[in-house]
Amino acid sequence: MNEENTDGTNGCSKVRTGTQNEAALLALMEKTGYNMVQENGQRKFGGPPPGWEGPPPPRGCEVFVGKIPRDMYEDELVPVFERAGKIYEFRLMMEFSGENRGYAFVMYTTKEEAQLAIRILNNYEIRPGKFIGVCVSLDNCRLFIGAIPKEKKKEEILDEMKKVTEGVVDVIVYPSATDKTKNRGFAFVEYESHRAAAMARRKLIPGTFQLWGHTIQVDWADPEKEVDEETMQRVKVLYVRNLMISTTEETIKAEFNKFKPGAVERVKKLRDYAFVHFFNREDAVTAMSVMNGKFIDGAIIEVTLAKPVNKENTWRQHLNGQISPSSENLIVFANKEESHPKSLGKLPTLPAHLNGQHSPGPPEVERCTYPFYPGTKLTPISMYSLKSSHFNSAVMHLDYYCNKNNWTPPEYYLYSTTSQDGKVLLVYKIVIPAIANGSQSYFMPDKLCTTLEDAKELAAQFTLLHLDRDHSLFSLDLCRRIWRK
Repeated sequence: MNEENTDGTNGCSKVRTGTQNEAALLALMEKTGYNMVQENGQRKFGGPPPGWEGPPPPRGCEVFVGKIPRDMYEDELVPVFERAGKIYEFRLMMEFSGENRGYAFVMYTTKEEAQLAIRILNNYEIRPGKFIGVCVSLDNCRLFIGAIPKEKKKEEILDEMKKVTEGVVDVIVYPSATDKTKNRGFAFVEYESHRAAAMARRKLIPGTFQLWGHTIQVDWADPEKEVDEETMQRVKVLYVRNLMISTTEETIKAEFNKFKPGAVERVKKLRDYAFVHFFNREDAVTAMSVMNGKFIDGAIIEVTLAKPVNKENTWRQHLNGQISPSSENLIVFANKEESHPKSLGKLPTLPAHLNGQHSPGPPEVERCTYPFYPGTKLTPISMYSLKSSHFNSAVMHLDYYCNKNNWTPPEYYLYSTTSQDGKVLLVYKIVIPAIANGSQSYFMPDKLCTTLEDAKELAAQFTLLHLDRDHSLFSLDLCRRIWRK
């Protein structure tokens, strides 16, 4: 333990010696009966608690705690988090100096206790002027594997991954949007634990590992968003995947209305997937069981309940509550990988994955400079008289796009949150007034940036990607820099 800690709160200096720290922690252990062990840069309190029998709590029971004062320890932190419920394990990240690293993980015995901790302790003032952040923490057990030969079937990929890594549970493969006999060039590999996935990633990540003679891409897939059971019980929207590109919304509506005429309220189709809205939840659930695995236009469709964003928790956690509860409820794809490879994938390969085929890269934009000689004649022009190839900025390109369609300029709304290491992260929401009353009222990327310029560029690129597929390729070099940060 550290010999000395200094509390600089409010400009005052309060020193607590190592002996006092040790005494406080020993008193906590004696009072609670929990053990405490320090290893691998973290100090574990509990895990399991005294008298615990059976397996550890399931996923969804752990919360992440950020912005902890560096001289605050378990004797002060544990009593605060015990207010939400019984702690299974408290892991405080530690520096070699003896200070904590500013964050911790708290695992409760139930999901309900974890959710309560988020509600009552997020933005809790733990010391005068010091507010902690609390959000759900999920162990990721899924890897994104890119550059897979498109002719490989699920069984072949599963067998191969089992040969080269341990703990493989399943492989998720999506058929191409244009050729259902081929995959999209990527897959998701599910492992039995976060540790197994981390070990596999460590083995495959150097970038030289090959499968079937191809150098593969490996990264973490985004963990699937958790939605509480109470919210899911109210969902009356179905997510339908693996449709043919040529299948129309009218065809989908007619097929889903067959079991009960007039049950479908509306259908929104995007490329090879769609959202089917029902008037009643009971009809949606019945349609899901009836239609899952059925053929539409020769394609075997997959049907699940769409997962709505938990506005009370998700927006407050990730955007610090700056979106009001009345904001439109975004539907998260039941398997979000359908919208982005790796779910938050490498944008340079995004068009290839969305289209189910490799698309040519953008033409090189000439960015040379030329001498400006005295007497050179200059002609005033409008930027809108130029060609789109003259723009190397997504923000300018979006403005040009709106002008070309006789729309008013896009409106940008800035939001922020704080990362696990205390950085301010930014994201823009873009509203295009001309289409605000349509099915897509606003556009917001699911990546956060550290600079204002990158956040604005990314939001503009994300919007262009959804407005017009032809424009999605123009500034990949820009977004490559943004998304890699």
